[in-house]
Amino acid sequence: MDINALTQLEQHLLNALSTPPSEVRRLFHGRGRCWQGLEQITVDWLQDQVLVSLFKEPSPEFLAALHALLQRLLTTPQWQQCGATSLLLQHRDRDGSPTEVIWGELREYQDVIENGLTYKLDLGRKQNNGLFLDMRYGRKWVLEQAAGKRVLNLFAYTCGFSIAAIAGGAEHVVNLDMAKAALSRGRDNHHLNKHDLSKVSFLGHELFKSWGKVRKMGAYDLIIIDPPSFQKGSFALTKDYAKILRRLPELLAENGQVLACVNDPSIDSQFLIHGMAQEAPDLQFIERLENPPEFKDIDPEGGLKALVFRR
Repeated sequence: MDINALTQLEQHLLNALSTPPSEVRRLFHGRGRCWQGLEQITVDWLQDQVLVSLFKEPSPEFLAALHALLQRLLTTPQWQQCGATSLLLQHRDRDGSPTEVIWGELREYQDVIENGLTYKLDLGRKQNNGLFLDMRYGRKWVLEQAAGKRVLNLFAYTCGFSIAAIAGGAEHVVNLDMAKAALSRGRDNHHLNKHDLSKVSFLGHELFKSWGKVRKMGAYDLIIIDPPSFQKGSFALTKDYAKILRRLPELLAENGQVLACVNDPSIDSQFLIHGMAQEAPDLQFIERLENPPEFKDIDPEGGLKALVFRR
């Protein structure tokens, strides 16, 4: 990380905060490598809390300069008029990913709006807060596609896709994730949006031990696959994704769709396209969804890959 590059970050934040978003948004995405010297920094607008995240521990000199920048930011008209109530700095590379309060007060739970839907975030306790902002267009796509459909949401996490699907008129959504605490937050998210929970199922199981139950609740008109790159003891993307693709023909209804996702910079779209052609050849690649403009990446294949297939 380059101290001299912090001037660019400061100007970018001043511009962004002069007209703050009305919904949750990424304000600065250094991870896309379009800002030399700032590749390990992101800044998110979480309704009225601003979260700066460091993905790698910087030098003491850089950290001191970053603190000075954030203190200057607090004195600007842009900050004072933007409506933010706190400024937070998360050290994701430290044990426990602690969050430092630069100004204001940390609220551990924060409700945010995206595409008109409400999601509850956890701040200051975990590395991830419960909503991956680069998937905004993916959730919007599901919202637009879900009417009347039975949906299977694999690796559901806090059920963001499920929220979008029910809001879009899905007949039923099955959420599967081995992290039961995440599914519990997903249930909270449905409650926040006043959804009918009789249309939603939550399966706190490991996928590869639950095919029978998943198949019994199908067939599905839409299947969403958004796995982690690696989950110790249960999932390794390059080894295990093919096992999921292989099962799609027995789970998917005629004319059904699949939204298959990868968010590993080292793995490109062809991994999914070739994998689908080999494991489920009756599913045809339709399109790759665009990523939100705030997630610009120097390499088009470096960011999120969300691909649509149809039977």
